[in-house]
Amino acid sequence: MLTPLEQTIEALLFAADNALKITDLHQLLEDTSAEAIRAAIQSLNRHYADHAFSIVEVGEGYRLMTKPAFSEWVAKLYTQVKNVRLSPAALETLAIIAYKQPISRAEIAHIRGVDSSGVIRKLLELNLIEIQGKSDDVGRPLLYGTTPKFLEHFGLRDLAELPSVDELEELLREEPTTGEKLRLGSLFVAPAGKDTTP
Repeated sequence: MLTPLEQTIEALLFAADNALKITDLHQLLEDTSAEAIRAAIQSLNRHYADHAFSIVEVGEGYRLMTKPAFSEWVAKLYTQVKNVRLSPAALETLAIIAYKQPISRAEIAHIRGVDSSGVIRKLLELNLIEIQGKSDDVGRPLLYGTTPKFLEHFGLRDLAELPSVDELEELLREEPTTGEKLRLGSLFVAPAGKDTTP
């Protein structure tokens, strides 16, 4: 039997379009402490043990998500589950930034072998990357890195959960069309493409 607090948190996470931070829930629930909210989330996940979904920490917040065991069936229901659809050029550029950050525009262009200004601008607009400072190199070029929305988009808690290059090579050999999370590292096992469409 869920407590009123647990029911409220469940409803908020169910209705939210994006991950909710503890601070977001604290503001909405007003008199409820952050510790009580975390305890309620843990209790809900225990309650969900035999359910097809759970509360998952992604980026800086929490989302109510289908468990990985059911991803195949959900994929059959929704052919396009991502709100943000990324072209191969955008995925390639995003992969470079994710693994090499902080990285400058010139370094990205050198790795891809093509100017990436348009793709970088699109990724900035989508809030998947951000400017994280300036390099000490001549001209002080801007440095780019990924955002919390990037983590949320790919279902990662933090950057440490990015697959290693070896893992990516193995996964891509076994199942090259698994989806964006695997395609994110495709440039490490194949030559960079020349498509500049963001």
